Amino acid sequence: MDTKVLIELIGYLGSALVVVSMLMASVVKLRVVNTVGSAIFMGYALVIGSYPTAVMNFFLIAINVYHLVRLFRSHKEYDLVVSSPGDGFVKYFLDKYCSDIAAHFPRFTEKDARADRVYLVCCGGDPAGIFLANDAGKSDLDILLDYAVPAYRDTSAGQFLYAQLKEKGYRRLIARGDAEKHRDYLARMGFKQEGNAFILDLGTK
Repeated sequence: MDTKVLIELIGYLGSALVVVSMLMASVVKLRVVNTVGSAIFMGYALVIGSYPTAVMNFFLIAINVYHLVRLFRSHKEYDLVVSSPGDGFVKYFLDKYCSDIAAHFPRFTEKDARADRVYLVCCGGDPAGIFLANDAGKSDLDILLDYAVPAYRDTSAGQFLYAQLKEKGYRRLIARGDAEKHRDYLARMGFKQEGNAFILDLGTK
């Protein structure tokens, strides 16, 4: 392949990553992908001698790295709010994020909203996630919905929630993980697949 064409393709790749990053709901993913795209585009700019473009991308990288460090160093303080299926805010939350919930939990229905256990995870007063489950006997919970809003998908909210559930006496969480996106989360949280279900033993967590 011609060197000039290869350089142009690298430039297009950097530009594409910067644009794609702006479409991401997760702040962490946005900044990581934007940093990679800016680094590639900075290299392209240096090769073609466009130094103002290279300088601009250098500062974009520095800004992204600064905010990523702050995000990972900041300690989130969570609260667990016990709620009920008929609670007005629960209905509002489910309606507000219905499209994203459907993408991660395609089997979740309005009937599932009438769960035995309803918990809201809040951070600084803001709702970070919602957890709906039915009692499955022997201190087990059958998860119907374990959803975190995009800004809180670094697993910290889930770790807090599961620790609280353990304190409440629950020992096993049973999830279905229909969507591939949610299966990735289950794996990161330590769930093990058993047949069609994913099991987390809180006793060993």
